[in-house]
Amino acid sequence: QVQLVESGGGLVQAGGSLRLSCAASGRTVSSYAIGWFRQAPGKEREFVAVISRSGGSTSYKDSVKGRFTISRDNARNTVNLQMNSLKPEDTAIYYCAGTSSGSTWFVPRWKNEYDNWGQGTQVTVSS
Repeated sequence: QVQLVESGGGLVQAGGSLRLSCAASGRTVSSYAIGWFRQAPGKEREFVAVISRSGGSTSYKDSVKGRFTISRDNARNTVNLQMNSLKPEDTAIYYCAGTSSGSTWFVPRWKNEYDNWGQGTQVTVSS
């Protein structure tokens, strides 16, 4: 079982940038497809981005395409989410999640497909 810990959240003005990191321990992060999800107050947890085990396949929520980039750093056993041009509607708790199911190119977008979750990091974007 892998343990996942998010970091890098904070308060930023609209148009600013943040980089979130998901650090894995217990297993190598390259054994897992890693997804990022977010949950705003009173809303369901929603998919943001995912990277496959191979790192060769990614998928993004439509509203973050062109602004967010997910990447692997296997040497540091982390997965990063670079978030640029942030908007107030990006405000949420961001969670990373991992699954070892599926092929090395698998990019799951549904939260029920993941069985390992971090505790989350708060991102607040002020207008």
